[in-house]
Amino acid sequence: MKKLLIIAIVTVSICALQSCSDIQRKPSRVYMPDMGYSVAYETYADHSKLADSGIFYNARPVRGTVKRGEDPVFHYEMLTDTTGAYDKSAAMKNPIASLDKADAVEAERLFLVNCGVCHGPKLDGNGPLYKDGNGPYAAKPANLSGSDAKYVAMAEGTMFHSITYGKNMMGSYASQVTPKQRWMIISYIKSKQQAAKPAAGAATPATTGAAPAGKDSTAAKK
Repeated sequence: MKKLLIIAIVTVSICALQSCSDIQRKPSRVYMPDMGYSVAYETYADHSKLADSGIFYNARPVRGTVKRGEDPVFHYEMLTDTTGAYDKSAAMKNPIASLDKADAVEAERLFLVNCGVCHGPKLDGNGPLYKDGNGPYAAKPANLSGSDAKYVAMAEGTMFHSITYGKNMMGSYASQVTPKQRWMIISYIKSKQQAAKPAAGAATPATTGAAPAGKDSTAAKK
């Protein structure tokens, strides 16, 4: 009888210790697995698997809606197919006529944070990723400083399209900057290009009639 009592006490003690252990050897049954195990998806992740569960998600705003706090003037609708839209984007006009002092400071900050790493703080395409060809990025980004006629002549709507949907090696920045901020950045770029025009068209000896270097303009004529 005494032995049975000892065995019972030892058995109960072992069971008690097992139940108090932090190690869960058998998973418990989950009543609502969708609530217990969340399936999180990144914005740029592959969402095709969601279709199997009957969920539609493309990481874009609902068609025809304007998010809370967004000015309808700057609203735009993301296109599913951008084929041909790039050429038509030149018709879009910048709703920001000019930047005041505060907006100019903010536009410069937005450019440096989002664009400067590639295009450089001087807009010359020599950002930290390129670094005169010594950076991790082999191809030089576009020179937006005003010395490249292609980007000086580029329409603001075309720039907006490129920032929104991406172009060539540049990806979309639609999730990083709002439509208004994109137009502010474009206004900042255009203001820098405009400021560079006088320097690009500075007078040269050939246009001023100055004598070429190395020749004496006072030499007597024969």
